[in-house]
Parts: sequence; structure tokens; C-alpha cells
Amino acid sequence: MFYYVCKYVLLGPFLRLAFRPRIEGLENIPQDGPAIVAGNHLSFSDHFLMPAMLKRRITFLAKAEYFTGPGIKGRLVAAFFRSIGQIPVDRTGRKAAQAAIDEGVGVLRKGELLGIYPEGTRSHDGRLYKGRVGVAAMALKARVKVIPCAMVGTFELQPPGRKIPRLGRVTIRFGEPLDFTRFEGMENEKAVLRAVTDEIIYEILRLSGQEYVDRYATEVRAELEAERKAA
Repeated sequence: MFYYVCKYVLLGPFLRLAFRPRIEGLENIPQDGPAIVAGNHLSFSDHFLMPAMLKRRITFLAKAEYFTGPGIKGRLVAAFFRSIGQIPVDRTGRKAAQAAIDEGVGVLRKGELLGIYPEGTRSHDGRLYKGRVGVAAMALKARVKVIPCAMVGTFELQPPGRKIPRLGRVTIRFGEPLDFTRFEGMENEKAVLRAVTDEIIYEILRLSGQEYVDRYATEVRAELEAERKAA
């Protein structure tokens, strides 16, 4: 219930006023049944803006840190993220990655929409980075289509570190659903998972017009942090 209160009463009207979103390709979102919406991740606002534009409820896999903050503030933040359909995911280690895949497949097998950011984290510089193969594993295991999504303009309005977004206009583009049934039964083959993930990332790239970096965002960010500490 709170999900729809946020969407239509609290957050939705504010987001439409602040960002004046232009929506393209909304007809590519199925009216019912399971599907994955895979998008780029440029801003904290992405968590709320894209879901607010969809008629259907969408569940996102979110980093566990949003649910583990200390004190009353931490509990309120955790309760808020759960109420708007976010599922906490531990992003450390192989077992954690498998747990995230299992959570995602569980959502899809209920016939729901699942939202995921294949890069695994927000872009720190507005570029599009190499995708993690979890999105491919979920799509193949659950046998669902993937709708690529591009957020355009949110980085400029609320880059990492900026708490309050600037006012401006953004574009949200949904591409045509990607069908991977040709890989049925091959969800444990690494080469297949990489090929599927790269195809999804390419479609996001085509929709967003971003510069592409063939490395994981977390690796590049770690190198930058190390350079800052050494300076």
C-alpha cells in the first residue's frame, strides 16, 4: 500500500515536477507477467524516478548498506526502502552474488517486474561500464525477456555526492525486449553469460549515448581512491 502512496501521492508528483521526465518506449514494458528492466545507473534519483513512471510495480535489488544504517535514522531508511519494493543484497563474495541471483529469480517467478543495474553500482563519472553477469543468469534461469533502459540527464542533475538534485529535464528510454531463449539450458556457461550481458549493455549504450568503458566500475573507482590516498 505504501508503495502506491509514495508513487502517486508523495514522490511521484514531486519527481515529475522536479525532473519533467520525457518517457520513450513505455509500450515496451509488458502489462503483465515477469520481465527484467535493466538500466544504467547515474544518480541516486534513479532508484525512484524510473519506478515512478511505470504503471506496474517494480522490485529492485538494492545494496545492503541502505538497510543497515545505525540508529533511528537507519531503521527509518531501511523501512522506507523495503516499503518501495527494494530488496537488500550483500554485494561481497560469490555466495552473496548467488544469493542476489536467487532473490531476483524468486521475484520473477512470482510474475513480477525486476529492476537491476547490470554495472552493479552507480557510475562515478557518467560513463557506462562493463556489466556483471548476474542479470544474464537471472534472465536465463527465469526464462524472461530483458527490457533495456537508459536514464539520460540524471547524472548532470544529481551526480554522486550531491544530496539535493538540481531542477531540470531528464529522458527515460525503454528499448525493445531482448529475447534470450536461444540460450535456454546454458545458464551455467560463463561464455554465454558474458555474451548475454554484453548484448544487454550494448543496448543500454545505444539508448543512452554514453561513453563505454570495458572495465568494471568498482575496479576503476578503487584505483582512483588508491591514487587519492597516495597523493
